[in-house]
Amino acid sequence: MTINLNHTIVPTKNKQASAEFFAHLFGLKVESVRGHFAVVPINDTLTFDFAERDAFESHHYAFHVNDDEFDLIFARVQQAGLEYSSDPMHNNVGEINHRKGGRGFYFYDLDGHNLELLTRV
Repeated sequence: MTINLNHTIVPTKNKQASAEFFAHLFGLKVESVRGHFAVVPINDTLTFDFAERDAFESHHYAFHVNDDEFDLIFARVQQAGLEYSSDPMHNNVGEINHRKGGRGFYFYDLDGHNLELLTRV
């Protein structure tokens, strides 16, 4: 049996702004803003469905990308002037990590979710 995650709901204060922010940084497109959700397809099987909530805890989302995708996304994060760090607690601001011979970093989205990019798992 093959199990694929189909979608996850990302809580946000402003679904459209958060979906557009995320889509821009990751080189994706907002598929639709309908009903309760602003939907961003991540790949062929997974969507992030941004939904407005009054209160929520921050989440951690990690993305395994190839080296070229890493370079593009990292450049967009830097161009946006976002603070990034090599560690999940954001102690090493302005640095990336090189775990398992790859590259990785963490940054916060508009709602304080901790996003991680890594090239090796």
